[in-house]
Amino acid sequence: MTDFAERRGPAALALSDGAIYRGHAFGAAVVGVGEVVFNTSITGYQEILTDPSYAGQIVVMTAPQIGNVGVNPEDEESARPFLQGFAVKEVSPRPSNWRSRGPLGAYLARHAVPGIADIDTRALVRRIREGGAQVGVLSTDPEQQDAAALVERARSDPGLDGRDLVADVTCERPYAWTEGGWTGVRGQLPRKARPVPTFRLVAYDFGIKRNIARQLVENGFEVTVVPAHTSAEEALAMDPDAIFLSNGPGDPAGVRGVRENVRKLAAEKPLFGICLGHQILALALGGRTKKLKFGHHGGNQPGQDLATRKVAICAENHGYAVDADSLRAAGEPVEVTHVNLNDGTVEGLAHLQRPLFSVQYHPEASPGPHDAAYFFGRFREMVARHKAGEAVTGAQIAAGEVPTSGADPAER
Repeated sequence: MTDFAERRGPAALALSDGAIYRGHAFGAAVVGVGEVVFNTSITGYQEILTDPSYAGQIVVMTAPQIGNVGVNPEDEESARPFLQGFAVKEVSPRPSNWRSRGPLGAYLARHAVPGIADIDTRALVRRIREGGAQVGVLSTDPEQQDAAALVERARSDPGLDGRDLVADVTCERPYAWTEGGWTGVRGQLPRKARPVPTFRLVAYDFGIKRNIARQLVENGFEVTVVPAHTSAEEALAMDPDAIFLSNGPGDPAGVRGVRENVRKLAAEKPLFGICLGHQILALALGGRTKKLKFGHHGGNQPGQDLATRKVAICAENHGYAVDADSLRAAGEPVEVTHVNLNDGTVEGLAHLQRPLFSVQYHPEASPGPHDAAYFFGRFREMVARHKAGEAVTGAQIAAGEVPTSGADPAER
């Protein structure tokens, strides 16, 4: 069955404020319930679909046509999509790309994800921007299209606050990750030598994207990925040189028991966190997080380095942010290193006395720009200097005061 044929049936997206959007179905004939958010990326829809950070959410794409390059296994950022639904203006009926291994609709159907096409996504995005993120119900089941019933179901859903969505996406047991960056067509993109020596790294899987693991390998780490609720004692027993905290979905305050583990780990080892990992580090240091009106989702967010005043265009995917005032009140020697220029929210933190730093955005991109890829090299340099006995701090590394030896993955 082609993607075009799959989307002929009816589909409805109902919001908790009573709005109804009717279009054509594609993907699976099921009902998805989740927080409705929009993503402003023009490309990379498969990476977006397979980002575990979208667990519990229905994603609306602002790009007008989706599916035109099909899907392929190389661009998956996890084992499967974890999102609750996918909404687009137009789904391409016939993908055309030399890397395509099938149409988008069939891919969503295989993973039990409902899709809706032929709706006014501009109007939907304006509603979210003005009214804030809210729960929606996406039904591609022809037997469940009643507007009142769908709206009531959306209103009765508890939303994301306080839920431990990380438990739904983390790995079941530890595993080694050895794959480096994808180099494209053989012979076109020669690989530079990976840094030596290598350092042992324990990476906490809160919903880790594969390209994060690849970039850690590219920068000289021997990566062991562990489940999110691995105790600090278990992680330290692996004798790592450093700890990494990954991205992930939902409310950081709802992830049970993790901040206590991170507090212990941060006292023992160099540590770097991305996205949810950044937020959990802030919680471990005594801070708080807050819900954003509609979050940051896309590849065009401006993040400013407060030390240099330089701006990087960043890939982001989060609905919560660190409360800077709460960190100051906690009394921990931590500084805000980066901010989002659109709304002033915290985009980076660094410790003034210990080798700890974190960023809210995604330096690994996939999809998105590679402006911030240098952070992986900075992390390696921090670990190397700490292991050599130097008193290096996260603030020095985040500000670029210590030159890095790790190569920028974007240059490979």
